[in-house]
Amino acid sequence: MFGYIGVKRSELKIKDDVLYRSFYCGLCHALSRRHGLVGKGTLSYDMTFLALLLTSLYETETREDSIFCPVHPGRRHLIQENPIIDYAADMNLLLAYYNLLDDWQDEKNLLARAGAGILKKSLEKISRSWPRQTQAVRDYVESIAALEKSGVPDPDAPAGATGIMLGELLVMEEDNWSETLRRLGFYLGKFIYLMDAYEDLEKDIKKGGYNPWTGLGSRRIQIADQVQEALTLMLSETCLAFESLPILLNEDILRNILYAGAWQKFDEISLGDKTRKEGGDGHGV
Repeated sequence: MFGYIGVKRSELKIKDDVLYRSFYCGLCHALSRRHGLVGKGTLSYDMTFLALLLTSLYETETREDSIFCPVHPGRRHLIQENPIIDYAADMNLLLAYYNLLDDWQDEKNLLARAGAGILKKSLEKISRSWPRQTQAVRDYVESIAALEKSGVPDPDAPAGATGIMLGELLVMEEDNWSETLRRLGFYLGKFIYLMDAYEDLEKDIKKGGYNPWTGLGSRRIQIADQVQEALTLMLSETCLAFESLPILLNEDILRNILYAGAWQKFDEISLGDKTRKEGGDGHGV
């Protein structure tokens, strides 16, 4: 899971912040209800975006409720419930399962292996309900593994594989909007992959792992401008696809996510790298 596609809360109206949190909590509740406490622990902002996007596009009838949350006791929490949020919970679990498998295979992380084992029964159920999406994630895992093993220097190849996969997850059922949703997911998936690789650049170099940005430099601060240009292009195409959808519900929240929220991690990393440079961390540029 990546977790880059969230809201910028400081720029949200209070009512929109409350609604967004109710979708996030609704997704958490759906994960717990459908996949148990371990499923609940895989909660992702990315899949909250999926739930909000598809609910808004299809204007799906949604039930609002308030529940007590054991993680945050003391007050009731608003949640949203509908079939699309249940779908987003399944996609969240699907991605989490293969992420845990990847952690086990790459790092021999025993906790990841145990978590994947617990989630396997849920995965089997999801694969029966959503075979196209399950196959897309399996194909993605195989493609990424092959690209990383080959050490392909072009970031566009693994980013494109991520985009194809996310495009399939954004399409719950085939209809008139499938092509546009796949295009939106394709460019958003590329953005997510490139952002994740940028964040992990120095860690991957230290560990001797694959990272497609190493051809530009070994320090994030060296390649920030080129990465920002690539990310801007990916989000521009994502937003073009989004703006072509007939979305009237929750459009302010969705625009906040795509135009502001998605940049939060890049801004955070840039600020941290700049602070370390000015403080003199012992590394050259």
